[in-house]
Amino acid sequence: MPVNITFPGARAPTADRPLLGLTVLLVEDSRFACEAMRLLCLRSGARIRRADSLHNARRHLRGYRPDAVIVDLGLPDGSGIELILELAQATPRIDMLLATSGDPDGEAPARAAGADGFLAKPIGRLGEFQQALLAHVPPDRRPGGLGCLPVGEEVHPDPVAFRDDLALAAQLMRHGRSDERVMAYLAQFLAGVAKAAGDTKLCAAAEALSVARQGGAAGPAFDRLAALVEGRLAAPAAL
Repeated sequence: MPVNITFPGARAPTADRPLLGLTVLLVEDSRFACEAMRLLCLRSGARIRRADSLHNARRHLRGYRPDAVIVDLGLPDGSGIELILELAQATPRIDMLLATSGDPDGEAPARAAGADGFLAKPIGRLGEFQQALLAHVPPDRRPGGLGCLPVGEEVHPDPVAFRDDLALAAQLMRHGRSDERVMAYLAQFLAGVAKAAGDTKLCAAAEALSVARQGGAAGPAFDRLAALVEGRLAAPAAL
């Protein structure tokens, strides 16, 4: 049976670390997005674990009960909406259930499935992240002095995490050109990763693949996207 690992008597949150004592399970397939969230949690005082798929999230949740679960809507083995529905209907319910996506159209279905809130990607501003979570924290666990939250402060994930995401995409692309499900996943995955990394050309190519898939002629768009991914991996890594 899952147990809550937020211990009584833990240090109280402060204005500098307003999420101190909070435990977070992030269900996220992107290493780059996960690294950003890790830095946000570290800076805020929260503890974080990551699951990169629905399967691994369910495995985590069989072992412990976090205070908050943040679920990406696009996952390699299905939609995050599935997990949100399960957790929203579970007894006892997770205290804080949030959805996240680079597609703003995901907010309405996530809330309809039972999500308490929605985090639009890219998530990089510390104050915005803290406010989004504190909005769902019980009043007796909120710190004083919230007016001092660092609204404009940003975190900057390690570029190596971006390359890790590209390497995963490249591996899938080598075997998934004829698999419609893999192609759909790659289009949304790379669009989100590229948007978070500020790579506008890669983001546009991923979005073009999504459009081409709807028209039934995705081959050329897929090849252009694959070439961009391989080109970025072939370039020297930034030191």
